[in-house]
Amino acid sequence: MLADRVSLINPSPTLALTARAQQMRRDGIDVIAFTAGEPDFDTPEFIKGAAIEAIHAGYTKYTASAGVPELREAIAQKLRRENDLEYSPGQIVASCGAKHSVYNAIMALVNPGDEAIIPTPCWVTYPEQTILAGGRPVFVETLESDGFVPREEAVRRAITPKTKVIIVNSPNNPTGAAWPKETLESLVRIASEHGLYLISDEIYEHLVYDGGQAVSIAGLSQDAYDRTVTINGVSKTYAMTGWRLGYAAAPLEIAKAMSCLQDQATSNPCTISQYAAIGALNSPPDWIEKMNKAFDSRRRIMVEGLNEIDGLSCAMPQGAFYALTNVQALFGGKVSCSTDLCEHLLEKARVAVVPGEAFMAPGFVRLSYASHEDVIRRGLERIAEAVRELHA
Repeated sequence: MLADRVSLINPSPTLALTARAQQMRRDGIDVIAFTAGEPDFDTPEFIKGAAIEAIHAGYTKYTASAGVPELREAIAQKLRRENDLEYSPGQIVASCGAKHSVYNAIMALVNPGDEAIIPTPCWVTYPEQTILAGGRPVFVETLESDGFVPREEAVRRAITPKTKVIIVNSPNNPTGAAWPKETLESLVRIASEHGLYLISDEIYEHLVYDGGQAVSIAGLSQDAYDRTVTINGVSKTYAMTGWRLGYAAAPLEIAKAMSCLQDQATSNPCTISQYAAIGALNSPPDWIEKMNKAFDSRRRIMVEGLNEIDGLSCAMPQGAFYALTNVQALFGGKVSCSTDLCEHLLEKARVAVVPGEAFMAPGFVRLSYASHEDVIRRGLERIAEAVRELHA
């Protein structure tokens, strides 16, 4: 008999759809996948070189669970340099990806019965990890007309005596919204008034367009700093998804608790990945600028192409590499929900996209534009043809 907690959670829909598309490709079917949340770029050579140097230097043994001192110092310098945040290495915990860091933070802060406020649409993992901790996710809906930015009054209405944390994700997956400073300040006010913690997932911080800038919530005030666990990593910015290296920076008591949890779960993240991450964090910004320029071009091709298809509507995202597209005009007849539409696109167009239901966003689908421009154009042509079939 399996433990009860297994029945409480669901597998990741994005990973499942990506795996399904990969299997279809192995079966010889030409599938275009707009599902994966990872850059299609190869990891830069200077990062590979740092990993190879570490191997040759014999850095292949266990390390402290929270990471080698050199990595935690590199993370501290990055936070100081780019976010104006002052953390000591002892306040930093390197983990097996930012997802692992979020899990550590939730497990360290959320007791059974506690509530976590999660603005929606949201990444699929936040509610599941809250449930694993014995907590209850409380969803606060954001509106497309507001640019998917949470309203202060909506968050306030969700507060109860059981509320423990607010989960912040800006730039956001799946909406691409970059929440303005004023919104983040309002969340700090609410947290301060009610004695709450903030878990801020900033993994897409460098993927911001049109001259925008992601705001790190911990830097807004001393009170914000004292209440916030800042989550980040190297996966999106440096095309290092498979290296599995994320990190958290937090008040010392919370950081120690997260490190203790990790002691008994995974111990240290991959030693070689740690040294590769040092190479990434200490590199000049040229790579980031190059990748952002490519993503910006892809963003425009994807969104403009989607809006040319009758029945689809997509606002221009400000960050990340996702286009959350309104498909409600297509409902009725052959499809009645986003999941139906995704099945239709996969079967008829051989294009894989993620239904909005996975992100608490029924009526929408998420497309990743982390693909070459030619692939995006071919995928859009196929989607347009499959949608025309629905209108026929």
